[in-house]
Amino acid sequence: MDFELSNRQKQIRMAAREFAEGMFPQFIEDCDLNETFPIELWKKACELGFIGVFIKKEYGGLGLGFLENGLLAEEFWRVDPGCGNIILATLGSEFILFYGSEEQKKKYLPLLPKGEAIMGMAITEPDAGSDVVSIRTAAKKNGGNYVMNGNKMYITNGTLANFLVVFCLTNEDESSKYKRHSAIIVETNRKGFEASKLKRKLGTRASETAELRFTNVEVPRENLIGSVEGEGFQQLMGVFNRTRITVAAQGVGIAQGGLEKAIKYAKERKQFGSPIASFQGIQFKLAEMVTLIEAARGLYYKAAWMADNGKIDPKVMSIAKWYAGEVAVKVIDEVLQIHGGYGYLGESGIERMYRDAKIVEIVEGTKEIEKMIIARELLGRF
Repeated sequence: MDFELSNRQKQIRMAAREFAEGMFPQFIEDCDLNETFPIELWKKACELGFIGVFIKKEYGGLGLGFLENGLLAEEFWRVDPGCGNIILATLGSEFILFYGSEEQKKKYLPLLPKGEAIMGMAITEPDAGSDVVSIRTAAKKNGGNYVMNGNKMYITNGTLANFLVVFCLTNEDESSKYKRHSAIIVETNRKGFEASKLKRKLGTRASETAELRFTNVEVPRENLIGSVEGEGFQQLMGVFNRTRITVAAQGVGIAQGGLEKAIKYAKERKQFGSPIASFQGIQFKLAEMVTLIEAARGLYYKAAWMADNGKIDPKVMSIAKWYAGEVAVKVIDEVLQIHGGYGYLGESGIERMYRDAKIVEIVEGTKEIEKMIIARELLGRF
């Protein structure tokens, strides 16, 4: 495998870096303190072609891969994870792109890169987090419609989305627990749909998160993703094998941003008459941090390359996501340690990074779930 990025990929990465460095700072603090999504920033990102780059050209995207999307996510999170989550305005579009009908692709996907719609995927429930096969939100047939009832929790873009892909129970009596669920597109302007913003999150506060309620929400049966009911679990696993690459890239991004801050501070900060960068203890910390980051970056590059070349390996995708999360948390902890008391203050931006990093170990499958997937792929079922 060649680890050299193409010239186009390098240009994409540089364009993303210039956009994030130039635009994010005017939104970061306000969006974090007030827990608001930067609509203006998202719109600008759409205008510049940064949103939904993996969507095929015939549906309004650039037809690029998940490696390019990962490069964007890394550069955005390098500057600020909260604002960087504007890249998730397409979350759930993977369901439609890979498993949807041609009519669904033409109807929904072009709206996303244009900045005409935001979407999300509603998976998690209050009593069913990682245990997706126990999800109880139900969609029952009624004539030409499904009638949906239930609750979802921790849903990214839940209060902003124009439509969502909802993972729900459609085949309760199916003997296999892996064939009981389906993914259905739900427009959020339908009667009976409610979204409540969740506040006081630890981090990534510019990215809105919601609790959703479905009360007799009627959805046409053509909104079912896939040719038959019961394919939802397999579809979800296929989607996670792509979206986890983006999460891994985000972990690398925040770690890289933190490392750069630590290097700059170590050169400027003096103790005992010398820059702290001259102390071996600090040098060892920086050496360890950059090594962790490079390893995590290599893993997500490999996972993205495999996905873009049709070589889906859940083990590799889970390794990349789990390790990047661990690296993000470890590196930002050391970044704060190097900055000392100054890093503990809000004005440094380090305390915000410290709060933001943890989410990488939780979303798209907790680190424990990733380890379970890795072990299952190694051992097989027994």
